[in-house]
Amino acid sequence: MKLERDGDNKFALLIATGSYIGLRISDLLKLQWGQLLGQDYFIITEKKTRKQRRITINPKLQEILARLYTAMQAKESDYMFVNRFGDKPFSIQYVNAKLKEVFAKYGIKGQYSSHFMRKTLGRRVWEVNKYSEQALLLLSQLFNHININTTKIYLGIRQQEISNLYLSV
Repeated sequence: MKLERDGDNKFALLIATGSYIGLRISDLLKLQWGQLLGQDYFIITEKKTRKQRRITINPKLQEILARLYTAMQAKESDYMFVNRFGDKPFSIQYVNAKLKEVFAKYGIKGQYSSHFMRKTLGRRVWEVNKYSEQALLLLSQLFNHININTTKIYLGIRQQEISNLYLSV
């Protein structure tokens, strides 16, 4: 919301979309407005895994999309995350550099790579589901991980559990 307030609509959109749908950055940057705007879901073939995924669009994300679509005066055929020339999606390198600036500007501590959005979704799902093994199992499937332990490592849960052991004695 701070990004949107400060007029950085492209990165407000990127962070919101990435945090709600959890795609890898390579897939996120290829999205076009028409795929998501006014839709309940969309289907994408992931670049890395070549697997097809059906992604349900959260109503809160729909509100953000509608608002920013209007503010950015976009067309449905446009890429959602376009470079300054308006003809190609952002590069991953640009996104990572810009995220570093954004995190510094707003005093946010933590990982600032493009992967943080995907991990944010995972951590939020795990938290909302009361840190259950069932949530981890579903996240493991969502992220196309081999097993639940990979998901725990990915989300930094294993390290958190180990740290808690030290604190418990």
